[in-house]
Amino acid sequence: MNDEIKIGEPVIFQSLDTNDEKNGALNGENSRGKSNSHKEYCPFSFDIKDTILDAIGYTPIVRLNKIPQSEDVKCEIVAKCEYLNPGGSLKDRISLRMIADAEKEGKIKPGDTLIEPTSGNTGIGMALVAAIKGYRMVIVVPEKTSNEKIATMRSLGAEVFVKPAESHISVSNKLHKQIPNSHILGQYSNPSNPMAHYDTTAEELIEQCEGKINYIFVGAGTGGTISGIGRKLKEKIPNCKVIGVDPYGSILALPEELNKAVKSMAYQVEGTGDDFIPKTLDRKVIDQWIKVNDKDSFLMARRLIKEEGLLCGGSSGQVVAAAIRYAKEFNLGKDVRCVVILADSIRNYMTKFVDDFWMIRHGFMSMDSLSDPSHPLFGVSWEKLGLKESEFVGPETTLAEVAKLMSQGVRYLPVMEQKKIVGYISNHSLMKQTINAKKTGDHPAWPAIIRDIQIVITIFLMISLIPLIL
Repeated sequence: MNDEIKIGEPVIFQSLDTNDEKNGALNGENSRGKSNSHKEYCPFSFDIKDTILDAIGYTPIVRLNKIPQSEDVKCEIVAKCEYLNPGGSLKDRISLRMIADAEKEGKIKPGDTLIEPTSGNTGIGMALVAAIKGYRMVIVVPEKTSNEKIATMRSLGAEVFVKPAESHISVSNKLHKQIPNSHILGQYSNPSNPMAHYDTTAEELIEQCEGKINYIFVGAGTGGTISGIGRKLKEKIPNCKVIGVDPYGSILALPEELNKAVKSMAYQVEGTGDDFIPKTLDRKVIDQWIKVNDKDSFLMARRLIKEEGLLCGGSSGQVVAAAIRYAKEFNLGKDVRCVVILADSIRNYMTKFVDDFWMIRHGFMSMDSLSDPSHPLFGVSWEKLGLKESEFVGPETTLAEVAKLMSQGVRYLPVMEQKKIVGYISNHSLMKQTINAKKTGDHPAWPAIIRDIQIVITIFLMISLIPLIL
């Protein structure tokens, strides 16, 4: 299967019969038939803010330098740093707007319970707003959501439920029926989602770029960001091309042939793509789509951090990887300005793509990348290191027993079944069960087993133990 960055054909799908126009959310109508009014854009002020909510938005735009130069890209690429919002992502904008609009319409009041299914960033944003405004916040996230996101939401006072990806929306609906005075504002269908970007993000872009934007590259999850920005730019800068970026495994891109080859493929990048078409996604404003794989996304995100000093997340790497490929493919010249949206922060992924061992374990980096010829142990066979034989456990070992072993300085604990290694338990996977999933010590440890091992486990363990020896 060829899963390299793939650029779809432009324009041809804009005449296709899609459901985007039938959704209503992008025409300013919500599910109850009421109209959401637009808000007048106000320039940023450096006055003292009443609350942190007044600091949402007005994020800076920064020119990329080293990466375009090293890739021999001639056009200008500038990045909108949405990860500098107070909650760490562009979802702060829609969280504030959805809650404020619901209050204005009399749907909710402080003391009520807000429920939201989310991959994490909207949950953080809504928990932040709820903490300031006085709402109980209940959030349901899929299992691949990073521990950092979950910890942040709980720190903001939210109750977080971790469920399989295919059920987190249905679980939210179930909780809504069970909890009195609860409301699901629904980022996937709420018109306040794209309107937040139409009224603010797009206006900021136009002001900061002084009206010159030739191309804009935006990831799509709920579709609110690209739809809101795209619609405003089509109105004010008609010649601007709006490019949607979609991960392999998602079905949002058009033409649909882009999605068919890898429709069932799972992907690791969070906060982008989906397996259904949200009502908040208006594909009519998108000129072209690009598909990007996990590896290119994460490697580019790491480059943005290391080479440009931009502390962004994996979906930001996905968007920049798409822009770089597009600029090279179409030989965009010096007079062309491309804008990329950096959606969220490095903070959410310290134990994921930022970590070398996580990248190696998932096949995004080779073991050779850790080689250091100047290291005193370089070239020394593991037999000469004098390492102690590693402890191991079985799938039925309890969490309490695993915790006791790991408290003795063990970072990775192999799991044996029928004399074969079936995986291992790490501090992070153990923590996810005891803290996030709220499992007690008498529960079996098998849910904490990491089974997606793509390298020789003994080598991985030896390298992990070297820092302990030194």
